[in-house]
Amino acid sequence: MAEALWGAEALPEGLLVGHFTDLEARTGCTVVLAEEGAIGAVDVRGAAPGTRETDLLAPENTVERVHALLLTGGSAFGLAAAEGVVAYLRERGKGFPTPGGPVPIVPGAVLYDLGRGALHRPPGPEAGYRAALAAGREVAEGSVGAGTGAVAGGVKGGVGLAGYALEEGFRVAALVAVNSLGRPFDPKTGRLYAEGLLAPGERALLPRLEGYGGSEETYRYPFLLGQNTTLAAVATDAPLTKAQARRLAIMAQDGLSRALRPAHTPLDGDLVFALALGDGRGVDPSLLLRLGAYAADALSRAIARAVLLAEGFPGVPAYRELG
Repeated sequence: MAEALWGAEALPEGLLVGHFTDLEARTGCTVVLAEEGAIGAVDVRGAAPGTRETDLLAPENTVERVHALLLTGGSAFGLAAAEGVVAYLRERGKGFPTPGGPVPIVPGAVLYDLGRGALHRPPGPEAGYRAALAAGREVAEGSVGAGTGAVAGGVKGGVGLAGYALEEGFRVAALVAVNSLGRPFDPKTGRLYAEGLLAPGERALLPRLEGYGGSEETYRYPFLLGQNTTLAAVATDAPLTKAQARRLAIMAQDGLSRALRPAHTPLDGDLVFALALGDGRGVDPSLLLRLGAYAADALSRAIARAVLLAEGFPGVPAYRELG
C-alpha cells in the first residue's frame, strides 16, 4: 500500500508553497511555485468559477508547462494577485520563452470571502508577490493564505495538504483551500466525512465529540449561495502527459465530493488544478489509475486537515469546537 504523507514530506520535489495572510481583512492568497515548469491541467466542476489562464491548460492547446498556480480569496478582485506572482517569476527569468523574453504562465482561481473581515482589501499584486517570496517546503495549514477567511458548511475552513508515496516510487499530493457551502461533517454525528481516510498519525487532530448535540436543523447552511468555492491543486512527480494530468485532476474531484456535501453547486467555482513535474513522456494506464485514486484520497484528507487545523472567528466556530 501507499504511505500517507503530510507536511513537507507530502510535497513532490520541485514545488514550493507560500502564503500571504491578511488577518484584518480576513483574506489572503496561496501560491504554488514550479519555477522550472510543470505540465499543467485543470478540471472545473463548479458552475460559477473565477479563473485566470485556464483555457491554455486544455490538452489540445499549445503551452504545456506552467510556472506557478494562484489560489486566492477576494472573489474576482483577487485575480489581481497573479500580477505579483508574474513579476516575481519575471525577475528570475522564469517563463515561456518568447523573442521578447520569458513570459511566466500563472493560472489562478478565486474563492469568495468578501465581507468576512473589517476591511475590503482583496489580495492584489503585492500580496501575490509576497506569497511567492515566502514560498518554501514547509507549508502552513489552517487559517492562512487563501484559507484565511474561508468557511466550510458553517465551520471555519482553511488550507490543507496531504499526499502519498506510491510503491512505484512516485508521489502525489493535494493542496486545498476549503470555502464550501457543503459541510465537511455529518450534522447528526459531528464526524468528518473524510475521517476514515486519515492516517493514524493524523487522527490525533480529531476532537472529542462526546458533547456534540447537532442535527440537520442545528447546522443549516448559514451563508448565501455563491459565497463559497473550494480550490485544489494535485501534484505528482510522475511524468504525465498533459492529457494524463487532466485525467488526474478529474479523478481527484472525487475526493472533494466525498469530503464535502454537497459539492459542485450551481453558484460555486469548485475546481482542481493538476501539476506533473516529470518530462511529460507519459505513464501506463495502470499507474495513472493508481495516481488518480490516491490523488482523490489525498484531496479528501487535505480537506479534513484544513478543517481540523483552522481557527474560528466571531460567528464562525472552528470544527474542533463542536464537541
